[in-house]
Amino acid sequence: MIESAPPGDEKRPIRAQDAEAIQVLFTEHWSLLATQSLSYSESFSRVSMFLAILSGSVIALALVAQAAHGATFLAIAILMLSIVLLVGLTTFGRLVALNSENIKWVKGMNLLRHAYLERNPDLAPYFIAGSHDDFRGIMTTMGFDRMPGGNLRSVFEGLQTLPGTIAVLVSAVFGALLALVALAFRAPEVVIVLAAAAAFGLSYVLFAEVGRRSFFRLMAGLEARFPTPKEP
Repeated sequence: MIESAPPGDEKRPIRAQDAEAIQVLFTEHWSLLATQSLSYSESFSRVSMFLAILSGSVIALALVAQAAHGATFLAIAILMLSIVLLVGLTTFGRLVALNSENIKWVKGMNLLRHAYLERNPDLAPYFIAGSHDDFRGIMTTMGFDRMPGGNLRSVFEGLQTLPGTIAVLVSAVFGALLALVALAFRAPEVVIVLAAAAAFGLSYVLFAEVGRRSFFRLMAGLEARFPTPKEP
């Protein structure tokens, strides 16, 4: 078997240990892809479970409202929304953990691409994913290397992610729950509305901060073996 080389360079046969190394790297690459696929599957399952519980609770409350009123309805609604809130919190936490795991798998695949390019540097123009294991290389593989718009664009990108969407829904549930509690204590309507709005806004900000801190804490803890070369 003959290894391709640039024009003018002498061709040399591939050594047995080189072929074995490529096979090991290839196997590890597929292993990381399979693990990443499991992480995505669990993320979708978690989100589907939460949405099913949320929608089922809303339908159940609509049916209960036809048969129960006043304190009875408030007690049932507060109990059900508390359960939905708990499931939402655990779902958000697990999604953040799965995203952190996904970053590790991306880092591993970047390391493998770097190994491929060390043995075949002529293939570099054909790789669109990152081949360095630093922050920039990982963001290149994940598609966030070029995001015009600065912080505002980053906020919109965050809302489109699974943790961002779940954070909005859980914040809405928390706002509705706090409004029911205020209603149970016969608070004025203005107080109920303000309490619900404040609960929604503060909880979403808290979710965003937790996600941001988790992301940057993970990135800071990743030691880059092959950082992206600095542009001249």
